[in-house]
Amino acid sequence: MSTVTRAYVSRLAGLPVFDPNGDRVGRLRDVVVAMRVGTACPRALGLVVEVVARRRIFVPMGRVTTVDPGAVVLSSGTLNLKRFEQRRGETLVLGELLDRTVTIRESGRPATVVDAGMEHTRTGEWQITRLAVQEPGRLGRRGQLHQLAWAEVEGLALSETGQGTETLLATYRELNAADLAHALQDLPVKRRHEVAEALDDERLADVLGELPGGEQITILGTLEERRAADVLEEMDPDDAADLLAELSNVDRDRLLELMEPGEAEPVRQLLKYSEDTAGGMMTSEPVILAPDATIAEALARVREPELTPSLASQVYVCRPPSATPTGRYLGLAHIQRLLREPPSTLVSGALDDLEPLRPEAPLAEVTRYFATYNLVAAPVVDEQGRLVGAVSVDDVLDHLLPEDWRERARRG
Repeated sequence: MSTVTRAYVSRLAGLPVFDPNGDRVGRLRDVVVAMRVGTACPRALGLVVEVVARRRIFVPMGRVTTVDPGAVVLSSGTLNLKRFEQRRGETLVLGELLDRTVTIRESGRPATVVDAGMEHTRTGEWQITRLAVQEPGRLGRRGQLHQLAWAEVEGLALSETGQGTETLLATYRELNAADLAHALQDLPVKRRHEVAEALDDERLADVLGELPGGEQITILGTLEERRAADVLEEMDPDDAADLLAELSNVDRDRLLELMEPGEAEPVRQLLKYSEDTAGGMMTSEPVILAPDATIAEALARVREPELTPSLASQVYVCRPPSATPTGRYLGLAHIQRLLREPPSTLVSGALDDLEPLRPEAPLAEVTRYFATYNLVAAPVVDEQGRLVGAVSVDDVLDHLLPEDWRERARRG
C-alpha cells in the first residue's frame, strides 16, 4: 500500500478519486468521522465522494488503499451509488468540524478549528489526531496559529455522561462486530433499534452477520426497505443469502429488486443451493486472479482490509472472466508459499492442483475435505470447470455448531 501516514483534510478536498484500474470515480468532498468520548481521537468512517451529476456518495475507509497529495485510490469492489445521507453519530470534518470554537487546554484560551489532520494508525484505521486552531486576532490581525494534538483541545468530544445514542455509539465503536452483536442483544428492543438505525451500512452489515437468524430478521424489518437493501449489499453474499432465505418469497424478491444488480446477482446464485451444501455455504467473492498475474499482485490483493483471514489465506487462478462464475479454474495458491517466491514470478507457477469441491457436496463431505487437507478455505467448481465460489472454515463451523451457539456464547 502506497499512502501518506498523515494528511490535512482541507488539502484533500477536491482531490480526484480513482478505482484500481486508474479510472476516475469522482472527487473527494469531505471525510465522515465518528466522535468519541473523552480525549479519544475520532475515527474516520469514510469519504464523501462527488460522482457524476454532482451526486455525492459514501465510500467506507476500508475501500481506500492510497491517500497522497495528488489522488485517492480505492480498492476493488463495486461502489454503492446511493446518495450520501449523514446518519446519527456521524460528523463531517469540512462541513461541521472546521470553524468550531474550542478551548486550548494548556492556556485556557479560545480558538477556532481551521484544519484537521487525519492519520493512518498502526491498527489500520484512520483517525483525526491533530488540529490546526487559530486564536482570535486583535486590531484586524490574524491570531496565533497552533498545531495541536486532538487531546490538547476541549469542546469537541462527546460527553462521557448522558444517554444519547451518539454517546452509546461512541462507546460501542471500539467493539468488534461479534461483541457489538452481543451488546445489542442485551439492550431493550427500542434502544437496540435506535443503535441499529444509527450505525453506518457497512458496520450494521458486519453486526448482522454475527446475530442469530431471528435477530437478523427483526432488525432488518425495522429498517426502511431501501436502507435494508443497502445493508444487504454490504454483507458478504453468503451471509446475505442465508438471511434472505429466512424471509417470505415476497419480501425476499422485493429486497433483491431494490439491491444494485451487480450486488444482487451473486446472492440470487447462492439462493439456488441448499444451505447444507458447499454451494449454500460458499462466498462468491474470493480473491481471483488471471494466469498472468504476478505474486506481487496476489499479495497486494490479500491485503485488502475487507477480506476475512480465511479468504486472505489463498488466491484462486482462473481464465477470464474473473467474476464468478469464472472462466476455467486452474488452481489455488497458498499465501505462505507465495511469500517464499520472488514477487515478479507469475502466480500461476505456484499453484496447488488440489481437487476442488462441487457445489452439491453435502456438509459431511465438506467437513472431511477440510480435515483431510488442513485448509481454512476451499474452492468450489461447477461441472463446466468454472470457479463459482469458496467455502471458508468459519462457514463450515456455523453449520456444525448448534443453531443457538451464538446465544449460548452470549450467555457464557
